[in-house]
Amino acid sequence: MKIKSLLIMLSLLACLPVQAADLNRLTPPSGRPLRVAFVVTPGAWVIDFTGPWEVFQDTSIILGQPAIQLYTVAPSHDPIRTSGNDNHGFAVTPDYSFVDAPEPDLVVIGAQAGGSPGLNEWLQKLHADQRVIMSVCTGAFRVADAGLLDGKPATTHHDFFDQFASRFPKVQLVRTSRYVQSDPVLYTAGGLTSGIDLALHMVAEYYGEATAQKTADFMEYQGTAWKTNYRATAPAGH
Repeated sequence: MKIKSLLIMLSLLACLPVQAADLNRLTPPSGRPLRVAFVVTPGAWVIDFTGPWEVFQDTSIILGQPAIQLYTVAPSHDPIRTSGNDNHGFAVTPDYSFVDAPEPDLVVIGAQAGGSPGLNEWLQKLHADQRVIMSVCTGAFRVADAGLLDGKPATTHHDFFDQFASRFPKVQLVRTSRYVQSDPVLYTAGGLTSGIDLALHMVAEYYGEATAQKTADFMEYQGTAWKTNYRATAPAGH
């Protein structure tokens, strides 16, 4: 009778829904660092890639080098200029092109002003290979241009909500969250510092919330939206 009762209990537990945290947990690669690539094309918005870069860099310090490998990718190896006053951003020489870059486990794409030939195809291949893609700010436009957000929820900088909704009517625009998981390996964040929150969230997904909190503490970052995903109401008219 006890065995029968135990079997009944196990069958009932099997029917219970799995918690979202369990479904979303990501697994770092075994035997090598987690590869995180940052797309940089002319006009790349600085905080969109340097904010998440700092998060992953500091997480690697906490975990012990070389836990995470960071590198930049662009259409070519030619130096680009980032965003800056009067177009005088700082120069970045990409580590790789879309053709010769090691396939990343996670790619970060922020707002980009310049052209990016080959980006759509590269993102499509990464998504087909189940690599994690996270956009920051209007980087969501680039992911949507690749057709990866059709029929899925996504977000972007609040100043571009209406433009995004008009240009990509098949995408379910989310205006109330700081970042959105669009599918099992695709994430979009709002503008600027939202990328830091999403990066910390990704650290929590890969290495647990305690490690993400240690990273935030190391950075002296006091924001908590990476845990709450709370987004303040957008200014009137958005």
